Parts: sequence; structure tokens; C-alpha cells
Amino acid sequence: MKLKYEDYENTARRAVSEGVVLLKNKDNVLPIKKDARVALFGRIQSHYYKSGTGSGGMVNAGKVWTFPEAFKRENIKLNEELKALYEEFDKTHPYDMGAGFGSEPWSQEEMELDKAVAKKAAGESDIAIVIIGRTAGEEQDYRNEPGAYKISETEKNMLMTVREAFDKMVVIMNVSAVLDMEDVEKAQPDAILYAWQGGQVGALGTVDVIVGNVSPSGKLTDTIAKKIEDTPAFPNFGRIDYNCYAEDIYVGYKWYSTFNKKAVLYPFGFGLSYTSFRVDPKECLIRDHMGKIISMEDLIFANKTIAEKGAVIEVSFVVENTGNYPGKEVVEVYLKAPQGKLGKPAISLAGFTKTKELKPGEKALATVKIDPYLISSYDDLGVTGHEYCYVLEEGEYEFLSGDCSDNLKKAGGFTLAETLVTEKLSQQMAPIKAFRRVRPRQDNTVEEGFKPEYEEVPLAKVKDIDVAKNDNPKCEAYNGDKGIKLIDVKNGKATMDEFIAQLSDEDLAAIVRGEGMGSPKVTAGTAAAFGGVSPALKNFGIPCGCCSDGPSGMRMDCGTRAFSLPNGTLLACTWNTELNEKLFGMLGIEMTKNKIDVLLGPGINIHRHPLNGRNFEYFSEDPLMTGRMAAAQFRGLKSAGVSGTLKHFCGNNQETHRHDIDSVISERALREVYLKGFEIAIKEGGADSVMTTYGAVNGSWTNSRHDLCTCILREEWGFKGIVMTDWWAKIGDVDGKISRNDFARCVLAQNDFYAVCPDAAVNSSDDNLLSELASGGITRGQMARCAANICAFLENTHAFERINGKEPKLELEGFDDAEGGIDAANVEYFDIEDGTVIDLSNVLSVQGCLYAFGLNVKKPGCYKMVITGKSDLSELAQIPIGIFFQSIPSGTFTFNGTGGEYKSLERKVLLSNKYGVMRFYFGGNGLKLKDLKFIYEKDYDPALGWDGYADYIKG
Repeated sequence: MKLKYEDYENTARRAVSEGVVLLKNKDNVLPIKKDARVALFGRIQSHYYKSGTGSGGMVNAGKVWTFPEAFKRENIKLNEELKALYEEFDKTHPYDMGAGFGSEPWSQEEMELDKAVAKKAAGESDIAIVIIGRTAGEEQDYRNEPGAYKISETEKNMLMTVREAFDKMVVIMNVSAVLDMEDVEKAQPDAILYAWQGGQVGALGTVDVIVGNVSPSGKLTDTIAKKIEDTPAFPNFGRIDYNCYAEDIYVGYKWYSTFNKKAVLYPFGFGLSYTSFRVDPKECLIRDHMGKIISMEDLIFANKTIAEKGAVIEVSFVVENTGNYPGKEVVEVYLKAPQGKLGKPAISLAGFTKTKELKPGEKALATVKIDPYLISSYDDLGVTGHEYCYVLEEGEYEFLSGDCSDNLKKAGGFTLAETLVTEKLSQQMAPIKAFRRVRPRQDNTVEEGFKPEYEEVPLAKVKDIDVAKNDNPKCEAYNGDKGIKLIDVKNGKATMDEFIAQLSDEDLAAIVRGEGMGSPKVTAGTAAAFGGVSPALKNFGIPCGCCSDGPSGMRMDCGTRAFSLPNGTLLACTWNTELNEKLFGMLGIEMTKNKIDVLLGPGINIHRHPLNGRNFEYFSEDPLMTGRMAAAQFRGLKSAGVSGTLKHFCGNNQETHRHDIDSVISERALREVYLKGFEIAIKEGGADSVMTTYGAVNGSWTNSRHDLCTCILREEWGFKGIVMTDWWAKIGDVDGKISRNDFARCVLAQNDFYAVCPDAAVNSSDDNLLSELASGGITRGQMARCAANICAFLENTHAFERINGKEPKLELEGFDDAEGGIDAANVEYFDIEDGTVIDLSNVLSVQGCLYAFGLNVKKPGCYKMVITGKSDLSELAQIPIGIFFQSIPSGTFTFNGTGGEYKSLERKVLLSNKYGVMRFYFGGNGLKLKDLKFIYEKDYDPALGWDGYADYIKG
């Protein structure tokens, strides 16, 4: 496998330029001329938001380009006096990183802009560019308030002041997700560019569009509503106990097109270009799995089911660039289906494709392929006569195309004389809590033609736990070590059943425990080790697989540099699956370089509500878009011999109280919306790793649901792979026993391993696996099933190759020069207990340097750290050492000059994991360190979480 760092950068940069979305461009103010004089406003200009917060964005990137740097690379003349004002403001108002996990503020304090400053800048500049920055993430939903989802007062004043002073004003939204745009629109900017968060080269890719190196081709994968109160999930979001998904399948544009078109500010699929295109429908036809053209009648058996599973509907177009700029165009195809007995959205995305770059006057043929199954509807009521089936109801089906969901024309279609069954299934995951869901009622007095009415949701007829207990696979009896290694299974010399029969009950218990975070058995500072976590398991030739947090690149808390990719929303807004596949193929090679087998991403939950903090990790409000992007990224990873992890399975649409919230969702909405992206990624992308959620769906935690992890995932979709919990997730039922150590319940569900335990080789989490096995609560066959899933997955990893003496061949160019940082292989681990002293006398404490060391905490708890050092600088000198534990900011040691005498400083820290990596960042010169001592102070109670110790740490 070959990869040049420069190619990696350029591919990511291209993804940014194709994913930023131009919403407004009055009088073609963009692109700016190369000789333009630019005035940059907004303090985030020097602190580009590369990603959201939490595990999804904690990539230790090397160089993160800022907007001033990006403009200077293009030889754009910036107003240096204005730039200096912001730099001075930065010194007196330093960037606030927050303290602790999920505590970074949504926005940074903005500089008050004086009218005289703006007026002077206007006299010296041709155009103003105002940058608005926002972030959110894990455990931090946005709030509907200024400085978060809304524009702050200072930002409003800045926008109005700049507008008053300048003839031309452009607004760049360097944000994690869609924000409230009311106050931005009031300022009447000439252009608005949603730049999202583009990773370490995000500013470069955005400026490529601003200066005209690339014509924008990004399209929204969400609807931007005028008011948050008009969003479909608004009445049912933000509770701390449960949320009823009363909007049902009518998420995003499906709601607005059916019930409230006037609420839309910018529609789904919208995005401007510097050129123009003509898209003419050519033909609509059906092909069988061999590519032969067939009729709709050829698809149907006498019993009204699909006879030709491989058939696709093809809608083709001739696309012509009719403007004066080279550019790419997205062809969007929507379905208008008959309302029938089930009721349906006015339109649904049926397929899409993106052209190559077309020169002015150039034409290209674009074909959109549509799977009949993916445009069918699920009947959870039985009103069509086909209960628990996907159906195409009788009537007229129209395919519509256009440049967004609000501007469509007919491109083809077909008519069904009878209702057609596309998939026969059974009831799974239905709710146990009664609630009412929306459906359309015909009303020709309104523009949309429908008004909402509500119906009772069908409830579950069986208990999932009963089904789980009765699903008892057979396995060979334990027969001891017969000399069979896992490679013998791979080579066909033994069966998996014969191999697993060698594992003792203790081995089976160990293999369903993931170990972490920061396990020394795999790459330092990563999320988990799984598989061969004990000496006995390793002796059978089972390797330790390595998981790293994602999806925006690899998180390695030891300080190893990694490439920071654009966030999920930006990548989806490219509408370019080929580009996503290429980029993630490169990420896969970088993972191989760092001995990481599994990326914990892509995140593919639905953008149900704009306040969800993790929307930046996810793709869209639409499940087809979500599934297609995830499949592309998975294909890319697999091309490098590594894998990703689809998360969070499923219904993870709120961070507030995410460990406890119960998402109450109809079976139809689950299947058509919240599960559909996972299904597509598995069937089209070969996804073979899935992570369940922190929260519950319909009364049970997802890691405890047999219907989810077995019936739907494996039996219906044919999934072959592993299922893991989210880290330290709760287990159980809303109305029953809830714990974090009922691993037996996960085994019943076929959630293969629990992530994570301090030491997986022993029962360090006090789990109930062996006690439940002894009492008959679970069987050896159920444990062996999970073990077989894990081993089968590991057979196809680079870790498996390495344990068998084969190292992947890599040809890398430019990585060492570009990334730098700490080599994970050289991180030293220390046993930490009361009184441990680490010698720091040889640590290079020079400004900009990092020092990382691993911790093997013998007794998790609250510790006082005492660091000793000396400096010959003056007493007024300040030499800060930033402290990061698991990449989370954990405070600062700040030395002054000590007259050459050793001095000690204290800082309290919570060491809640057995393993971890601590990192020191040296912010100044002139310090000589001696040692670091740990003093144990009190126990750690997991029930309190990090927040419960915030006062102690600050103390």
C-alpha cells in the first residue's frame, strides 16, 4: 500500500471544497478577485474549528491551517492592522478549551467591534469576510440560546457594524452543524458560505472556493428552517427520561414538503455554484441483475412479491454546463409515491449521483440507480393486508429531479395496479409505551395538500428477553487445548466450532470483555483492545485487535500525530461517494501505519434535531444519504485491510442524559429512518463492526436487545461481524434491573463484547458472566457464539497477520516530516499507586515539546500530583505546562522563576481508568524538571462520573 502525505492533504482539501455549501451569492460577490484587499472579522479566524468536541474530534493533528494563513497562501492581501487587533485580543482573551470532557464552550468570546475600526478597514479594503464559529459534541448538545445555536449579541453587533461600513460582506460559517440563521440573514450579507468543520486543511479547502480555485458544488444534507420551533422534533426533544418520536418517518424535508413548506429557509439539497447547469431527463428503465432491460411486470410473482432481487430502476440524465466556470453538478432524484393506506411523505430521496468536473459547454450522461426495496414502505399496522412487510402500494410513482427538494420536475415513473411486497419480515423492536404518531390527511385548502393528523402506534406483541433466552445455539463441549490455532481455521484445517471448543469458560468470559482505555496491549493511547486480551487467548493465536476513536481521524492520547479529516456533515454535503471512498482508503493506510485495526466511526445517526451536539459526526437528516456515505467510507477502509464501526446503533439523537434517555420510536420509523442507514452500509459497504448506544430504545438498552443485535442485524440483513457496546454503557431495561456489569445480558442479545474493562484477563469489572453461566442464565453456546464472531472478525485484520509473522507492506512518503509528535511505540508505562515517583530529569521541557507517559493505575481514584522543577528566570516569568489525560484538558502547572532552587507545585487529578496516557505540553522555556509524585487521596465512585469530581479537580 502506497500513500504520499501530500496526496492525503490534497484529497481532504478537495473534499472540503466540494462539501462547503454556498447558500447566497448576491451579484456574484464570490469568487473574490486575486488582487482583492480583504478585511477578516471574527476572532475564530485564528482558531479554525477543525471538528466538534468529544471522542469524535479528539485527533492530535499537526498543522491546523487558519484562515489568515490560507488566504496568504493564495497571495490575498489581508488588512494587517485589523488582523493585529484580533491577535492582540487573543492575547488578553485566550482561547477557552474548557476543563474536562465535553466542557469546551460552544463559542469563544468575540471581540467588540468599534464602528470606527470597521469604517477605517472599509476604506482600506475591497471586501469584508466575517467568520462565525461554533462547536458542540459528545455530552454537549447545543442550547437554543445566544452564543450556542443562536448568534450572540456581540456577533450580531459585529455583523451589523461590518454591513454598515462595507459595500461587500461575506459570512463564513465555521460551524459543527446547522445554526439559527435569523440574525445572520438580518445583516443582509452578500454571500453566505457554510464551511462546516473541515479538519486540519479545512481553511485551505474553503479558501479554494472563496478565491475561485474550485467552483462550489456542495449541497445541504439538512433543511435549514426559519425557526427552531418549526422543526418536526421540536416538541419531543430534550427530555431527561424519554422522547416520543411523534413526527415518525416525517424527518427533515419529508416533514416540510408534506406539512409546512413555508417554514423552510434553505431546502434540503440546496447549494449554489459559480456556473449553471441544465439537467434533462433522458430515460427511466428497469434492469435485472444481469443488466438486461425488463418491464415492471417481470419483477412480480403471482403472489405479489419481488421476483428479481437484483433489479434496479435506472433514471438517466444529460447534464450540461451552461455557464462560464468549470464545475460539478449533483443530480438529485426524489420519489413521489401514492399515499395509499399507509400515508407517505410528499417526497423522499430515491437516489443521487455527482458528475465529474464539466468544462463550460461540456455535457455528460448521469445515471441514478434506484433499488425498489429502498423506496418501499413498511406496514407495521397490517392495513395493506401485508403486516410486517415492506410494500409498494398500488398507484402512480413519479420520479422527480431538480437542484434541491423544493425545485423539482418529473423525470420518469411507473404505475402499479396492485400492491407489491418487496420484503417479508416480522415484528421487531416495536415500542412498549403507547403514543401517537403523525400521518398526512388530504386537505386541498393548504399549499402542501396535507395536514397532520395522529394515530396510535402499534405496540410490541412479544417480550424480547423471552426470545433472547430461547435462542440457544448449540456448540461443541469444552475439550481442552487440542493444538488448534486460529490460523488453522483461516486455512481451512479446522472449523471454528472445533477451535472454540478448546476455550475454557474463563477464556470465553475474557474474550467478551474489551480492555481500555489506553490498554498497553495495543497502540498506546487508543480506545480498546479486544480479542486476545489474556495470555491463554493469545496462546491460541487470537490477536488483540485495536480500536481507535473516530470518525474524523484517529484519536491517540499518547500524543502521536494523526490526520484530522473533515467532519461527517461536510463529507456528506459533497454528495460524492467516490471521493469519500478515496479519502477513507487513505485513512485506512494511516491506520495500518499506527497498528489500528478498527476506527470507531463512521457515526451515522440521523439529524433528527438541530440541537443534537453530535450532528457534526453524522451525515444527514436523510437515511439514504446517510447509508450511501457510510457505505462509501467503509469500502475505503476495507480497501486498506482495516475496518470502521457503524455507530450508534440506533436512535442516538440526543446527548443530554444520553446514558438514561429512552427513545420511543415506532417500528416503521425505526425501519425506514433510524435503522435504514445501517442496513445500507452493511449491504452496500460490507460493514462488519457495529457499536450500540448509551441509551435505550423502546424500553431496553440497545446492547440488551436481541431483536436489534440478532434478529434485524444478523438474520434479516445477513451481517457478519462484531457488535460492541459503547464505552461503559448501562445494560438492561427501563422498567427492570439496570447495571454496568450485567455482561450476560449483552451475550444474550449477541452484543459480542463489552467496552471496556480495566483488565479483561480477569474479572476486573465484577461482571456476572461466569455466575450466570453456572446458574443457567446464559449458556456456553451463547458465549461461544460471541467468541466465534470476534475470532472470525479478527481473522481478517492486520493484527492477525502480525501475530502470524506477516507485516503489512507500506510505502509512505512525507508522513514523518508532516506529522511529527510522539511515537506510540516508545510510550513508557508506569505503575501508579500512592507514593509513585516518576523521574523527569531527562525530559526535554522546551516550549512546544510534548512528553507522554502511560499509566497503569493500581487503584483508580483521586490523586494529588506533585511536580518539582526549577528555573533561573525572574520571579515574574511564567512557564506553563498543560496537562492532558486521555487527551482531555486537565489543568496547568505554571512555574515562575525559582532562583535556581527546586520548587514543587500541586494539582489534583481523577484517574478513573486502570490504563491511560498523560501528556504534558510545555508552553515556555527555561524550566528544568526533577520528578512527578502521585499521592492517593480518595476512592473513585463510577456512579458520580467526571462531573461528580469537578469541584475536587478544581480544588
